Parts: sequence; C-alpha cells; structure tokens
Amino acid sequence: MKQLLFLLATVALVMGCQQKQTGEQDFVRVENGHFVRAGKPYYYVGTNFWYGAILASEGQGGNRDRLARELDEMKRMGIDNLRILVGSDGERGVKTKVEPTLQEKPGVYNDTILAGLDYLLMEMGKRDMVAVLYLNNSWEWSGGYGFYLEHAGAGRQPRPDDVGYPAFMEAMSKYATNEKAHQLFYDYVRFIVSRTNRYTGKAYKDDPAIMSWQIGNEPRAFSTEALPAFEKWLSEASGIIRELDPNHLISIGSEGAWGCENDFGCWERICADQNVDYCNVHLWPYNWGWAKPDSLIEHLPRACENTKEYIDKHLAICQRLGKPLVMEEFGYPRDGFSFATSSSTKGRDGYYRYVFSLVADNAEQGGLFAGCNFWGWGGFARPQHEQWQVGDDYTNDPAQEAQGLNSVFATDTTTLAVIREQVERMSKVK
Repeated sequence: MKQLLFLLATVALVMGCQQKQTGEQDFVRVENGHFVRAGKPYYYVGTNFWYGAILASEGQGGNRDRLARELDEMKRMGIDNLRILVGSDGERGVKTKVEPTLQEKPGVYNDTILAGLDYLLMEMGKRDMVAVLYLNNSWEWSGGYGFYLEHAGAGRQPRPDDVGYPAFMEAMSKYATNEKAHQLFYDYVRFIVSRTNRYTGKAYKDDPAIMSWQIGNEPRAFSTEALPAFEKWLSEASGIIRELDPNHLISIGSEGAWGCENDFGCWERICADQNVDYCNVHLWPYNWGWAKPDSLIEHLPRACENTKEYIDKHLAICQRLGKPLVMEEFGYPRDGFSFATSSSTKGRDGYYRYVFSLVADNAEQGGLFAGCNFWGWGGFARPQHEQWQVGDDYTNDPAQEAQGLNSVFATDTTTLAVIREQVERMSKVK
C-alpha cells in the first residue's frame, strides 16, 4: 500500500512539474533578443483596443455581445495581440476624457471596470490572444499625469482643449519630479498587478493572457530639464512591477526619441533598464507634420521616408541592447481627412503596407523588429458624432479626437486586406 501511495505521489509530482513547465511556456518571453511563445518564435500583427475593459464591463459603456464579435473577428484575421488601457482616472463628465473611469480618486476603484478587465482577459485567454496592459498616460484623455498631480496637491491641472498643448505640456512636465504623484501611481500599480481574476480564479501574475505590463501610454518628460527625473521614475516603476510579477514582460510604452525630447540617449537608457524586456516606438506622420490634411496621399512618400529613418535609428539602439522592437502605435488619416466610415483609405493603406513591409523584411532577416500594433481597432462601431458623447459606440479614437480619424472599421475592406497579407507573411517568419 505504501509503495502504491508513493507511486501515485510521484506521478502527481511529475504531472505537476509538466503542467508548470507547460504553463511557463505559454508566457511570451524574450530569448536572445526575440519573442518566444510556447517554445516557438513569436512575430505578430496586433492592434490597439484601448476600450476593451470598458466594453467587457456590465455597466456604462459595456457590451459583451459586441466584445465577443470584436474578439472573434480579430482572431479570425490573425490579430492576436491587443494593447489595452487598464482604466482611466478621475472624475466623469469631463469633455474629451474617456469614461467611465476606473480610479475615481486615488485608491477608490470602480469595480464594474475591474470586472470588465477580468472578463476581457478571460475571453482573450479562451481565444489564445494576449494583452499589453498600460497603466498610466501622459495625456489627458484618460486622466494620466494630471490626475496624479492634482491629488498630490499640485492644484487643478489644465487641459489642452482649454489652454492649448504648449501650456498643458509645461504643466505636465512637473510630474517627473513630483514624488507624491509617483507614490500614488505606485499604489495603483501594486493594486492592479496583484489582482486575482474573479472569473478564472487566476492571479494576474500567473495569467498567460497578459503579454506585458506597460508603464504608460507615451510617457514623456515634457522638458529636457526633467529627463533625469523621468528616467528615475520609469526605473522605479519597472522595478516595482518586476518585484510583484516575475512572469510577464515589462515595457515602457514610449514613442521613441520623439517622446524623450528627441534625445536618443535618453531612449537608450530607459530601454537598457534591466527590468525592461523590449523596446517600443510610435509613429504618427500627420501628428508629427510629415503629412498634411489636404495632401495625405501626395505626402505619403515623405511620410514613408521619414518613418524608415526613424525606425532604423531605433533599431540600431536595439541591436546594441539585444532587445526586440515593437512599433505599437501608428496611424494615418482617411483620404481627404474625412471621418466618414464610407470614405476611402488609399493613403492609409499605402502607409500600413509600407510599415508592415519594414517589420516583415527585418523579421525575415533575423532582425529585432518583431511586431506592430496598428492604431486601431474600431471594428463594428458606428460613430454617431464627431465629438464622442456618452452613449456613443467606442471606436479606437479616444474622446479628444474626431471619431473615425484613425480607427479601422469592419467595413474598411481594403485596409483589412492589407492587414491580412501582413498576418500571413509574419506567420511564416521562423
């Protein structure tokens, strides 16, 4: 009898070890500068789906039927990597800001949105999809820096629609040196990263449906003087996340040198941090003045040329660091700067095709350019107003931007065809 019990215990131990090993292989990892998932190279075409947790909730803005349709459609197309906002911060009813909010005051959370995030991760896990979850934002559309500054005692913070972006960015430059604001953010990080999913019973740190924790969406110093403090904050944040969660990748969410006051040295230093596993860049030809609203197609060659130069400079740094690069935001307006879903997308299709070719060409040559997330997935949304209003469908254009500006909808057949071509090409990269 003792021998039988010993044998059963041994079998259980071996099976447990095998399950642990299998589970560990499900996490996306970085090995020798390349992503690996389930023991295989992982190259991907992803998208931005910032509103996923809200859509997955059962409260204001929630629509689980639509969520299922969106996830199924993306999965059908081969899009398996979604970059998602954990939640917005601050009071509701603020024009140009996402709502409903998750963190209404520091440490005061909207459980409906937390349930939405849990549900979203469960549904993504069922479909073998992975999430990049960003925890902060330098911009006003989800609260971000301004929320933490206000609650750290810095007074009411300006919004760009009231004072313009120069004044807004000057105010936000104070975040880098505000230790109290940082501590409020770190408390939030600890709360989220330490969560357990109510639907699956799985701790977030043990959930392979999460690919990466990301410190923020386009974190910036907003001044050259603030760069040292900015670098210190990012290092502290990544260290806290790593202490809480040894299983998942950590990324910054940076635009690249553009988000570091055009200081490539700063970008290299923040990416070199021992707790940062891979590098990010964003590219916005219209926003950065490379293409004009009245000549989007005519300026496409210049946008592509500048894009390649920007990517090449960052890839050279990644090569020195031995870390993969993801272009996790890029977009291009619809032709004629139209917001109508019926308008053509010749310029966007051309830009997407060019960006995709840069990623795939480099990956096929064994380079470090491993993935991209286009901005972004509007799917089955039907925009009702140019300025988003409560009750409107969520597109991937946040509340401060015209609805339809950069979203890819399920009716954009030519853009979807370009995306499918890239998915097929990337799936063959070994």
